[in-house]
Amino acid sequence: MCKSKRSTDMITPRRRPRSSRPSKSSFNSSKSSSNDSSSDPSSSTLNFSSTHYYHNSSNTSSVINSSSSLQTLKKSLPENPHIYHLSEICAATNNFLAKKFTSSSASASWRGTIRGKDVIIFQRKLRRSLDLEQLRERLSVICRSHHSSLIKLLGACVSGNCGYLVYEHVSGANLADCLRNPRNPSFTVLSTWLSRMQVATDLAHGLDYIHNFSGLHSNVIHNHVKSSSIIVSEENAGSLCAKICHFGTAELCGEVSGNESGKVNKIEGTRGYMAPEFQASGVVTQKCDVYAFGVVVLELLSGEEVLKFVFDEGIDGYRRVSVVDKASEAVAGGVGGVRKWVDRRLKDSYPVEVAEKMVLLGLQCVDEDPGKRPDMRQVTGLVSKMYLESKNWADKIGFPTDFSVSMAPR
Repeated sequence: MCKSKRSTDMITPRRRPRSSRPSKSSFNSSKSSSNDSSSDPSSSTLNFSSTHYYHNSSNTSSVINSSSSLQTLKKSLPENPHIYHLSEICAATNNFLAKKFTSSSASASWRGTIRGKDVIIFQRKLRRSLDLEQLRERLSVICRSHHSSLIKLLGACVSGNCGYLVYEHVSGANLADCLRNPRNPSFTVLSTWLSRMQVATDLAHGLDYIHNFSGLHSNVIHNHVKSSSIIVSEENAGSLCAKICHFGTAELCGEVSGNESGKVNKIEGTRGYMAPEFQASGVVTQKCDVYAFGVVVLELLSGEEVLKFVFDEGIDGYRRVSVVDKASEAVAGGVGGVRKWVDRRLKDSYPVEVAEKMVLLGLQCVDEDPGKRPDMRQVTGLVSKMYLESKNWADKIGFPTDFSVSMAPR
């Protein structure tokens, strides 16, 4: 029997009983529609859900910010040194068939990826045997050392009589290539005096840290200071900086002993950077690093190769000339001698007095008597002072530091 219209109007809808705990589906439904319904004042349930939703968003944002801060802090903290398995080294170098990053008589290197990081792997001969426990102990000390002028050692692997040292990859070019571009000899990225002083300052601070503050022992030696082992890279602000490669190689590969007596083993070196006492006895000390630093400084100021052969008409043949000999001749030449010797690509735009003092410091570092050479702590103080003098000179001049000014014939 059908109801009349009148009776239909009289029927009151039954009220759904209010549940003390909303079901999961109703909560999700109200949550998903909160953005559209939160403005409707007739629905208190949706308003509550909307408020709850925004509260969770605020908490989520706080958690994300906290997580980001923790990740930033984690990146700034030193990582534990890694002892890599040989299979990881083989995978990163395609079983050592990948194109070599660099190659020399002393070592070969490859660029690859290990554990998600862009790295450079150096292969070196071990001068004495090294077991896993000794490797772990030395790595733990070396990897705790951090300095802005040192390329970070991430870990190592030992297999037979070879050691594989894994360093972080730093974009840039080595100092030798920056000074002498084989494709364009007249060009150099180090075209200003301040850029070269920055390189010298970074190198001095890095070696001072290795010798006096690395925490290994009192006779830490780098033993691989040369222009091809210094990377010139660009910082965030666009300025150039220098970083030293191969920190820890001498310690890990047995080139020097880690005891307090300072005894060292006989090792190989690079011609032009080897101190006279090293060539005579094969024994390396921190003063050998000072000697190599002096050679790099003279190389940096002149832009010339450390050793080269020039034709001598007097003997009707070629003779070997070193950058040390040329610098000594420039100083002995009197007034204007240094100015004629300094790299012409600097376009005479540099403080001559500072350049003369830098040449004298370089020659002092390469003195044949190691006792007369300054230590790196003294060198760092002098170089830093001359860098500040150069910066003050550039500020007073008021025009670009690569501007060419010639006040007298060269």
